[in-house]
Amino acid sequence: MLDLYCERTSPDFWAEPVNAVTNLAFVLAAWMVWRLACRERSLDTGIIALIGLIVAISLGSFLFHTLASKLTRWLDILPIFIFQLLYLGLYCRRVIRLPVTPTCLSLLFFLLAALGASQFSTHLNGSLIYAPAWLVIVILGWYHYRSEKAGRGLMLAAAGILLISIALRSIDISVCSRFESGTHFLWHVFNALVIYLVMQVLILSIGGRLPVSKSCPALPVTESKV
Repeated sequence: MLDLYCERTSPDFWAEPVNAVTNLAFVLAAWMVWRLACRERSLDTGIIALIGLIVAISLGSFLFHTLASKLTRWLDILPIFIFQLLYLGLYCRRVIRLPVTPTCLSLLFFLLAALGASQFSTHLNGSLIYAPAWLVIVILGWYHYRSEKAGRGLMLAAAGILLISIALRSIDISVCSRFESGTHFLWHVFNALVIYLVMQVLILSIGGRLPVSKSCPALPVTESKV
């Protein structure tokens, strides 16, 4: 059993009920992203893959906070990391419109930064691994704001919320004596909001270019905001 957070005090399946249940926030975020993509006519393969990864993040995190093993820890980490890579790639290609080579270099730099940050797993309760993602959101947010694209300030707002979320994840163990459930569950809630905001930025920036998908409900569509 891996005991990394305040709430777990035993190897029982439901030893982390709050941490486990709050993963439903990611399912809600995935549903809201799907509806937005349908409304904005942007539900293509890339967006569907990102929605699937959001659901995988929820499932992987739920398994980790119930089974708490080395295997489920990887199931918790990998969907998040793959989501970050795919999102960055799609943003570079479809919003910034970078050629393939600069996009691949951006992904390589991010990968190296994330691997480097993972070497400091004992610092800030392992939260430093998310520092490269925060920095990327800040950079993309600055670009998005300066370019006056659709959802102009949403990415920077997401960066601010993610910083709060990382702080809450970092202090979880240190507040155990005051809060039995810790603060990790807020990491789930705030991260679900971050994911929805960054997905909203991507969808609004590329929306209106596709016919309405057959998998979409009968929602009113809007004209492209690009």
